[in-house]
Order: sequence, then structure tokens, then C-alpha cells
Amino acid sequence: MIDGTRSIVNNAVSFAPIGKVAGVLFPGSMAGMEGGLAQRAYPWLWEPIATYGLQLPASVTGFVIGAILLWLGQKPLEPIGYLAER
Repeated sequence: MIDGTRSIVNNAVSFAPIGKVAGVLFPGSMAGMEGGLAQRAYPWLWEPIATYGLQLPASVTGFVIGAILLWLGQKPLEPIGYLAER
């Protein structure tokens, strides 16, 4: 919703990164997460991996996660050509 409104106002497509959305929803959590990862012997995890992940577009990431969850939760297809009862 944020991305759509911003795109209409700016007359150009724009996406909000996950880090910015998380900062709006949970103020102060980003600094705590960075400090926790960096101090607990995982500084190599913060710089290349976490910063890249936090720059991904929030709407696209939510869509992909939702699509994967829907795909995992669907019922298996019934085989065609086999008798169901004997």
C-alpha cells in the first residue's frame, strides 16, 4: 500500500525497502538487531547478508513469501486414471 501510494504521487514506480518498513513499524529495532548480530561474533553476517536482505523491496518480498506459503499449503493433486475405491 505504501509503495502504490508513493508511486502514484511521484509518478514513477518506487519500492520501500524492508529495513525502512521495519524501522517504521518497530522503531529502534534495527539498531538493536545490528548491535546484537555484530556483538555476538557474527559481524560477517551483518555487513554482506543482512544489509542486502534489508534493502530488498518489502512488497515484492511479501508477495514471494506468500506465494511460497500458498504453494506449500496446497493439497496434493489426485492421480488421474486410478480407481479411488476397490
